[in-house]
Amino acid sequence: MIITEAEITHLFEKFGSSRVLVIGDVMIDAYLSGKVDRISPEAPVPVVALKKRNNMLGGAANVALNIKALGAEAILCSVIGNDKQGDEMLNLMKNAGLSDAGIIRSDKRITTTKFRIIGNRMQMLRIDEEIDTDLDPIDTAAILQRISGLLTTHKPDVIIFQDYNKGVLSPGVIEAVSAMAAKAGIPVAVDPKKKNFSAYKGITLFKPNLKEVSEGLKIEVNPLSAESLQEAADVLHLSQDVRMVMITLSEHGVFISAKNRLSGDVSAVIPAVLRDIADVSGAGDTVISVAALCLATGTDPIFLASLSNLAGGLVCEQSGVVPVDKFRLMAEAYTEE
Repeated sequence: MIITEAEITHLFEKFGSSRVLVIGDVMIDAYLSGKVDRISPEAPVPVVALKKRNNMLGGAANVALNIKALGAEAILCSVIGNDKQGDEMLNLMKNAGLSDAGIIRSDKRITTTKFRIIGNRMQMLRIDEEIDTDLDPIDTAAILQRISGLLTTHKPDVIIFQDYNKGVLSPGVIEAVSAMAAKAGIPVAVDPKKKNFSAYKGITLFKPNLKEVSEGLKIEVNPLSAESLQEAADVLHLSQDVRMVMITLSEHGVFISAKNRLSGDVSAVIPAVLRDIADVSGAGDTVISVAALCLATGTDPIFLASLSNLAGGLVCEQSGVVPVDKFRLMAEAYTEE
């Protein structure tokens, strides 16, 4: 489709007046960095002389950071532990300018933390501290009550389910919140994982990557075949009543398929822009953030996919998990119009 520079500018202005409710698994990305110059005498493993500690917001919290970076208001809703790492999570959110109005603390959970051990600028080990079972009935009731309240007080324009299989998004929570959203007429975007893949029904936008859609549907999907991608999308349209399917294809770009009774069905493969890739971490968070804001502002599905594709590629040019740069994205969108 053809979109003018003025229309792109107006779209980003509309992002600035949008509210996004992000529901899902939050975590701390902890980096322990140092120098390696010897092997341990206790076991054949390198010894990292620790020089630096760095904690960053991860998981659904990184999606909230992307939403904020694009000028919109992010309302983050999750369950964390009543622990030291939970205190750190709230501190990181405060420093990032994110509200904790949607955060629930539980004595029965721990705050998910991924410890990355970096030696001589190379990741050597990762240690995950987490509980990945579903929320118990008390915590489930608490988060549903909190979400219901946020829908009334904050009136979000779109909801994102950001699923990392850590237990916040159980089938019961997904079904209840989806019903709330449908009743309120709020579009819902989903970044799924395998565990709850088929639990998302009646969703506006479903954004799996190639591996997730293949495993979730138990079929082989060829990223180089538009027909194969469409067949997978059609299964989701039919079996899960999904209006839009956007499959991210890594270096091959993204595929979008949208069903619309009024304007007709559309589908397209949007090729990736050639880039120097430094790190793909967090690219999916950026893609779902841009796509959700496009949903909130009524953007055409093809341009939604194109802009999301650009944004995901941009963050891959930088090392580590970083939110998208709004002004670089605007500049690339002008170039690609």
